[in-house]
Amino acid sequence: MQYQDTLSFAQQQDAADPLKHFRERFLFPQHNGKDAVYFTGNSLGLQPKTVRDSVMQELDDWAKFGVEGHFHARRPWKPYHEIFTEQEARLVGALPGEVVMMNQLTVNLHLLMVSFYRPTKQRYKIICEYKAFPSDQYALESQARFHGFNPDEAVIEVSPRAGEELIRHEDILAAIEKHKNELALVLFSGVNYYTGQLFDMKSITAAAHKAGAMAGFDLAHAAGNVKLHLHDWDVDFACWCTYKYLNSGPGSVAGAFVHERHANSDLPRFAGWWGHEKATRFKMEKGFKPIPGAEGWQISNAPVLSMAAHKAALDIFDEAGMDALTAKAEKLTGYLEYIIDTISASQPEEKKLELITPRDKKSRGCQLSVVAHGRGKDLFNKLLDNGVISDWREPNVIRMAPVPLYNSFEDAWRFGEILKQALAL
Repeated sequence: MQYQDTLSFAQQQDAADPLKHFRERFLFPQHNGKDAVYFTGNSLGLQPKTVRDSVMQELDDWAKFGVEGHFHARRPWKPYHEIFTEQEARLVGALPGEVVMMNQLTVNLHLLMVSFYRPTKQRYKIICEYKAFPSDQYALESQARFHGFNPDEAVIEVSPRAGEELIRHEDILAAIEKHKNELALVLFSGVNYYTGQLFDMKSITAAAHKAGAMAGFDLAHAAGNVKLHLHDWDVDFACWCTYKYLNSGPGSVAGAFVHERHANSDLPRFAGWWGHEKATRFKMEKGFKPIPGAEGWQISNAPVLSMAAHKAALDIFDEAGMDALTAKAEKLTGYLEYIIDTISASQPEEKKLELITPRDKKSRGCQLSVVAHGRGKDLFNKLLDNGVISDWREPNVIRMAPVPLYNSFEDAWRFGEILKQALAL
């Protein structure tokens, strides 16, 4: 596509956008009486207008039925988590029995590592990416210590090469090969939170399995952003949050995936009554008997109010479909990239904007991470003061995500106009 830095071009693209009507289903923060340019769906997605009614339905049923809402609410609470299986499975490329909504992201990561990180004196190492999200780093460190290992020896980070920002795929594979005799687990992000780099999960999984290790992924920045095929890729386990691209509200319920080959395994786990077989759960007897599949990793009953928000958001997401969303994301992100490049070209060398997200469209989702050389956080603050809600990450990166579900080409053009003004100050 031949992009143009004009309002008319942006409006023409929006007029031809088959997803344009979804924008009207979301609530935008306001700036001077207009919708803000909201490019922070990679941190917290916008609120769907249907969320209020969805949550209110559960509050009304709680008021009407009390505890009997578990059985008589319009969406009974006892099997509430089951309403997500088909839609969530489509979202991440899984079979329905391989997914479950429960807890929050890092809680799920810990619970899954209880089962899938089973170190021995010989095999105890974990390979992950450099500059993984801090919560993942802490989880890996604490899991290694829990099993009696020194994290400095057990956790192997694959780093970018000197002078580079991105991790080369061949270096990931080389690290797996190098440590294959000591390797217990390969755990990567699907998309790195800082650079926006999309990792090749299929081949990383294959390399991990060839080395005799398990393969897992944190999909916090991948679920709802890029197309996933967890079942076909043979991934052992994965987890994700729902408050970023999935628009389900701050701290909302998270998801977990366990491949079907582990459905009836005797893997150890931290057990709770909601993961116990359904037919005998309410007999309240000793002796944990897990539900086959991902449901067997549940511990507690469903957090219905946050799940109600997720259901409202997921219905919209599922209606749009990942094929259409990723097709628009490629064009829209490309347009924002063009706008940034065009503006950067007019800046002196010491103040150019450096894109550290992959230029290759197949190696990224809709996030763009930019280093503002010579400006730092003051540029981020000037954008915010003028109606651009983006995201600052230390030491010097502004992250922007033109989300295809509710962002427009005109948003990208407006961002460019505000950026030009901010750089001129």
